[in-house]
Amino acid sequence: MKVLSSYQNGRLTLRLQGELDHHEAAAALRKISRVMDDYLPRDCVIDMEELTFMDSSGIALILKIARLMAETGGRAWVENARRQPLRVIDASGIDRLIQISTAARS
Repeated sequence: MKVLSSYQNGRLTLRLQGELDHHEAAAALRKISRVMDDYLPRDCVIDMEELTFMDSSGIALILKIARLMAETGGRAWVENARRQPLRVIDASGIDRLIQISTAARS
């Protein structure tokens, strides 16, 4: 799995690519935490357009990002979740805690 990041005008975009499972989640969180510490964004977009698979470890990753953003007064949300990751998100009910943009449900 890859985590690509870009920062502009206070907004950090995290593009997740590949498969996010238990083995990949810890390394992804370490990288994301470093990037967030470097930029201290006010907004964080978790772009899942290129994420092809996610298990419950992805839910934990999303919640951790949301918690880190809330601690600094920022906000986070998910965009472009594909079908399989979106099923995991929907089953978890985390949409009550973090905004899930469903514009691209491919």
